[in-house]
This record gives sequence, structure tokens and C-alpha cells, in this order.
Amino acid sequence: MRVVGIDPALTRCGIGIIDAQPNRTARLVHVAVIRTPPGSDITQRLLAIGSGIEGAIRGFAPDSLALERVFAQRNVRTVMGTAQASGVAVLVAARARIPVDVYTPSEVKAAITGYGSANKRQIGVMVARILRLDEVPKPADASDALALAICHAWRSASPLSGVVTKNTDSASGMVESETLTAAQRAWRNAERSSRNSAGSSVAGRRLAR
Repeated sequence: MRVVGIDPALTRCGIGIIDAQPNRTARLVHVAVIRTPPGSDITQRLLAIGSGIEGAIRGFAPDSLALERVFAQRNVRTVMGTAQASGVAVLVAARARIPVDVYTPSEVKAAITGYGSANKRQIGVMVARILRLDEVPKPADASDALALAICHAWRSASPLSGVVTKNTDSASGMVESETLTAAQRAWRNAERSSRNSAGSSVAGRRLAR
């Protein structure tokens, strides 16, 4: 599965593309950050973001797109810009006939680090570890985009296969085995925590093409 993750924003829009295997390992394909000057006309900024995302999709042909869900915050100007960039990403994906799934920041943090309150540095370190990179992708928008792609790939992956197991967690599909990587164990624990918490939400919300 090839997934493109989009961390939407007007000033710095992160794009991260990974290839994920059925055993929930992944490798880096492409990462970039689209930058637009804050003082520029909004139409030109959105055009640049759309062109950048479209170029990445055309160049790397992902199977799906993972997008951070817009959430309310006190800074109305920031959330409006994020919403506008998100809309552009959805439009570009729709034109390319690529399905879109949205994830909250907490869902992505839980998938990558094992808990939903991780900071930017912790996310970056885990992204680098999962993708076997020599250093953390920078700026943080790049790491966040890759984290979105990894979160979606792991949510969509089939259960692990081809390893000798001691026990299988039927609800998550993860196997209890010493062969699990730290990232896979974190994912298993995050899913268990999500199931045990009241009002657990489903991560992927499939948008209409």
C-alpha cells in the first residue's frame, strides 16, 4: 500500500509518502513541505498548495490519502487556513480518484507513539525509527505528514502473518510475540487503550469520492 499523508496548513503544508507492507513495516518514498508566504494573496497560496499536492500524487501514484482532521481552536485565523488547505487536498484527491481518510491528532499520536498526548519531538523520533531514517524529518510538518501516512497504513493493514506467535489479540489483529517491533507493540497497546476508553472513536472516516 502506498499512502500520502497531508498535514494541512497555509504557511507550511507537509506531504509524506510511504510504502507499507502487510507486516506493518514501512519505508519512506517522499517527503516535502509546501511553503507559502503569509503576506501573499490567499488564492495564490491555495493554488500553490494544490499544485504541490497534485504534483506529488501524479509523481508517486499513492493508493490513498490520509489527512489531519480540522479541529476547533481559539485562533480562528489559523483554523480557517487549515480548513482551506484541507479542502484543497480533498479536491485534488477527488480529481485523482484517491480515497481520503481523516484522523484526529490524538489518533495519530496514539498510533505512532502508543499514547495520545505525545509531543512533536516524540512523534518525530518514532517516525524516524519506524521508517529507519538516520534523522528526524524536519520541519515538524514533514514528520506529522509521515505520521499520518503511517497511522493510515497500520489501520488499513491486514493482521501480521508469517511469524510464530504465542497468542493473538483477536480484536486488534496484532500478535503477541517477542518478534513484534517496538512500534508494533505501541500500536497494539494503543488499540487496547482505545477499546477500553469510553466513547472510543473510529479513526478513518471515509469521504465520498
